[in-house]
Amino acid sequence: RHPRGGSFIRPNKANFGVDFLTAVKDRYGLNDEHDVQHGTDNTLVFGKKTVEFVGMDSIAEQQRQVQLNQLVDISVRECAVSHAGQKEEISRTCTNIRHINLSKNLISSWETVTAIASQVQNLETLNISENKMKFPSTSTSVSSVFPKLRILALNQTEITWTEALLCAPGWPALEELYLTSNNITVLERPDNVLQTLKSLDLSDNQLLDGNQLHLIAHLPRLEQLILRNTGISSISFPDAGFGCKTKMFPSLKRLAINDNKISQWSSINELDKLPSLRSLQCHNNPFMDTEKNPETLRQLIIAKISQLEVLNKSEVHDISTNGMSKIFGNDWLAAGGNWNPEKNKPSEEFLAAHPRYPSLCLKYGAPEEGELKGRQPLTLKNQLLTLTIKCPEKPEQKPVEKKLPDSMTIQRVKGLLYRLLKIPGSELKLSYESSKLEGKEVELDNDLKPLQFYSIESGDCVLVRW
Repeated sequence: RHPRGGSFIRPNKANFGVDFLTAVKDRYGLNDEHDVQHGTDNTLVFGKKTVEFVGMDSIAEQQRQVQLNQLVDISVRECAVSHAGQKEEISRTCTNIRHINLSKNLISSWETVTAIASQVQNLETLNISENKMKFPSTSTSVSSVFPKLRILALNQTEITWTEALLCAPGWPALEELYLTSNNITVLERPDNVLQTLKSLDLSDNQLLDGNQLHLIAHLPRLEQLILRNTGISSISFPDAGFGCKTKMFPSLKRLAINDNKISQWSSINELDKLPSLRSLQCHNNPFMDTEKNPETLRQLIIAKISQLEVLNKSEVHDISTNGMSKIFGNDWLAAGGNWNPEKNKPSEEFLAAHPRYPSLCLKYGAPEEGELKGRQPLTLKNQLLTLTIKCPEKPEQKPVEKKLPDSMTIQRVKGLLYRLLKIPGSELKLSYESSKLEGKEVELDNDLKPLQFYSIESGDCVLVRW
């Protein structure tokens, strides 16, 4: 890309590429050389007699045409495609194509892509990643080259966001756009383009400034935004106060901010303002180092973002936030919190740091005074849970009371219950009822998790089924 840059290479060593249709025939074994190799030479031997067939060439060509017409999903990745070939040749021979993978070829310009795509009337998916191309630098007229295109991958093509917006008028039905590893550092507002977009991947681009997200925040249908390794250190939605919902990203359900530089919990508080957020991935951010216990860390994130259903690819249980009010209970008291509703006036600083604390207290109740004052050291005795064991489907089996350490895994609990209840080898299913949430039954569905993961407390009832 340097104006005086270049390389020397012997002409006979250079690969100048092939046209699209030649690459397709080579990849799927539909070229002339392939036929000759397999003995289609217009003759057939019966015993000692050789019979020559007249018109075999035309028959073979017809068969090739039929086979090409049957192709729906075509991949010519790394097949040295460099140009479209003869005009209308693709449209004559490949009438059923819906999906094309053109990644890692020798395509050098966006015009070559449009020359190929213009001959594929029903194209839905196009991957042209890993081609170093030149894109239009000025606004182009809206064409009907990609009328049905839903998925477009432009990873590692060195396209800029500006160039993507210049091409976007030609993608009127686009739903998924992948722009990873393109050195994109600046975003612009997509006016009148990309309005049908549901998923956008900007991973491995150094955006750095989280405020740039405001420029794409009003895409009306955007449901998934992937921002892995983009260097962002903070997220904010200043148009809404705590406890209110932002007008930005109105449809965003899934957000991935893995491998970034977010160090403050305030950015996680901000995510609660997103009205539709249901799934979050946030591994490998500095704020996660502030809490050593991974289960407590998970519960903290869940407690800060209402309506979250999936965190780091694991389902969120309603009970996960139960007891979270205790973690910051002493801070709440110190900031002016009180069990008496008339005297309960926590400071603005506390509410800014923990905006969902009041709603958690309303849902689960404020932490009891005895739970916060004079906590005993975490000896084994103090970590024992007194639980009632019941078999709801076996009324003749009397309830049993047991003391179990809260660090005991579900798998070990099952082993204990096999011996305790004299159950023959079978699949045990455990759940529990909280003494504080009547009628709420929570399944203990992960054998590798400890009891404390499910926020079980003394006085709760474990239900055993098999």
